[in-house]
Order: sequence, then structure tokens, then C-alpha cells
Amino acid sequence: MMGVKRLLLVCVLAALGAGLATSRLVPGAPSNISSSDRSLHQVVLDAAYFYNNQSNDAFLFKPSAILRAQRQVVRGILYIVDLNISRTVCRKRNVNIVHLSSCQLQPAGRLQQTLQCHADVWLIPWQKQTKTALFCKP
Repeated sequence: MMGVKRLLLVCVLAALGAGLATSRLVPGAPSNISSSDRSLHQVVLDAAYFYNNQSNDAFLFKPSAILRAQRQVVRGILYIVDLNISRTVCRKRNVNIVHLSSCQLQPAGRLQQTLQCHADVWLIPWQKQTKTALFCKP
């Protein structure tokens, strides 16, 4: 009788393991998200504003491409994003700029520049907090 119980237990555990192995979503693990996700667009824009506040460049940069994006639920929502940001024609000192979307990208030439960036943006909505880490290279 003990052998049958062990066999049954092994079968149940194997079935559960196979189910987890074929499942795409694992609780707490990062999952890929579409580049058209609305919340992702706000996160990417926040990353660009973060870069603009940290850089000494005379011009504003704005997102030009989302290369990869993931979302993870960990005491809030962590967005892990690889993106390109590009220099615009809008100068930082121009206080009339309402939104980066109104800024055109620099035309081809010596002022044109695109950076490859990795952003980790952690949203903690119940604390009304956002923490951003951004690393960019030319």
C-alpha cells in the first residue's frame, strides 16, 4: 500500500512540474510586454525625462524605439526596458515646451545622436513613488 501512495505522489508531482514547465507565466517572474502597452509608454517617457534631468546636453532627448520590455510584480511593478533615446531639436532652456512629443528629432548631421539605454523603473502606486535607474551608451 505504501508503494502505491509513493507512486501516486510521484505521478502528481511530475504532472504539476510538467504543467509549470509549459506555463508561460510564473508568479513573480518578469514577463514580456508589447511595445504598444499604454503603461509602458508612460514608463518610457518617464525614463526620457529622467535622462534629460541628469544630462548636461543643451537639447532634450526623447524615446525613439523600444527594443525590449518586461514587467515584473515585486512589491509594486518593475518595468525592465531596453530603448533608444534620440536628441531632439528642442533646447532645454526653452520653457515653452509642454511635452516631448512636440519636439522633432534632430535631422541627419553632426547634432543627430541616439543612445542605447537600459531602464529599470519601479512603480509603487500605494506609496505614490517611482524609482528609476537608467544606463545609456552611445
